[in-house]
Amino acid sequence: MALLLVGAILGALGVSAATLPGSESPPALLPRNVARMAVEEYNQESGGQAVFRLWKIRSTRKTMSKKYGPIFTVYFGSDQAVVLFGYDLVKKVLVDRGDEFLDRGSMPSADKTNRGLGIIMSNGERWLQLRRFSLTTMRNFGMGKKNIEERIQEEAEYLMKELRAKNGQPFNPAVLFSCATGNVVSHILLGERFDYNDPEYRRILSLLVESFRLESSTAGQLYNIFPRILDYLPGPHQTFFKNLGDIQVFIAQKVKDHERSLDPNAPRDFIDSFLLKMEQEQQNPKTEFTRENLNMAAYDIFIAGTETTSTTLRYILMTLLEHPAVQEKIQKEIDQVIGQERPPAMKDRLEMPYTEAVLHEAQRFLDLVPLGFTRVAKHDTEIEGYFIPKGSSVFPILSSALHDPKQYDNPFQFTPEHFLDEKGNFKKNGADIPFSTGKRICLGEGLARMQLFLYLATILQRFHLRHPPGVTKIDLTPEVSGFGNIPRQVSICFTPR
Repeated sequence: MALLLVGAILGALGVSAATLPGSESPPALLPRNVARMAVEEYNQESGGQAVFRLWKIRSTRKTMSKKYGPIFTVYFGSDQAVVLFGYDLVKKVLVDRGDEFLDRGSMPSADKTNRGLGIIMSNGERWLQLRRFSLTTMRNFGMGKKNIEERIQEEAEYLMKELRAKNGQPFNPAVLFSCATGNVVSHILLGERFDYNDPEYRRILSLLVESFRLESSTAGQLYNIFPRILDYLPGPHQTFFKNLGDIQVFIAQKVKDHERSLDPNAPRDFIDSFLLKMEQEQQNPKTEFTRENLNMAAYDIFIAGTETTSTTLRYILMTLLEHPAVQEKIQKEIDQVIGQERPPAMKDRLEMPYTEAVLHEAQRFLDLVPLGFTRVAKHDTEIEGYFIPKGSSVFPILSSALHDPKQYDNPFQFTPEHFLDEKGNFKKNGADIPFSTGKRICLGEGLARMQLFLYLATILQRFHLRHPPGVTKIDLTPEVSGFGNIPRQVSICFTPR
């Protein structure tokens, strides 16, 4: 069956070629080459099993860039994208020449769900106005400030209560982590906190978790290559769209609830602030502050700020299970800087360089969103001497920066020392871009980093992380790898210290 699928896809995508017409274009790698390389590499890794993964980016990225260089063109049917590998090229497009490549390219699954509205998939004046407003408003409601730190500390205590209730028995903490990170985002966005046992809240979170997995699966990748065909066929991609549609309905209902109770003199959260901005802009025929953009911007913030942070936290703990010496070193730092008499605070971060290094290294190593989004060339231009026509899709691969051997020794190994200098002080690295970089860097980077530090420090202050009885090792490679690298589901014993 797998071989039939390979044949069908290769046939549908057409004849491969080694180079594009004209010497000025980046060398071409057509889908037949991509698929063949993915099959060959996966078969080698799996002992010859006939298993197919359309875009097994964790392995094929090394082979492709080695064979074709750091810049080449990939064709998917009639669509093409110029792919960029390595931190230098990624930085050149996203930072140094960011204005030339500011607009998002097409991603069929996101195009269908977002319809060019909101923040993530919008471009031009709409994106500029909505991002500027969102960043200002989120800061006004505490992002990066003391009051949101206190809110995270409060949520951490709810989380610790749930972990203590497990009495050291093994369990999968994924749902609890989603509840915790989702509540912090909900505080800013909706002005409310949900009980961890709230059935509607858990339903929405489960839809979000499943959707992230489906988007990263082979089915999700196939949809983004054959959207016009698969739109009319059943399959997991239809579940993906239904899930996200239900989440959008949830957000839209919250907007309606806010509208009924809005006090113009006392905005409570992001939604209230947006509603007031809509009233101010009523006479502006070109306003971007509309009900449709409010619903989608709130949806963008909710989905982007909840599952990515909880998945990252879960992976960090999984990594510490496999590196007990690292866990012990963090706990020693916690005991020296914080002790056991007070909760961790952001002020402690500056005095805990090893913990900070582990957080950065775990995010780099996980590589949660390896591909990122395509960008579109604003006008005819060139990259490294290659001609890039106006409107071309350019694909700066974030993963290639996070694993660039020019930036990191042994980039495919978990090594906290990547972020420490010879004196043990925390050392920044420009190639550390898990949240992307440039003008379209993730809006919630600061909030995510704050949560990761406070949750991790609080957990390790109170608990030892242990394998379940009979388990000595877990697999840190992704269970699903596509748009996202999704860690495997594992159980952990949280043993009180």
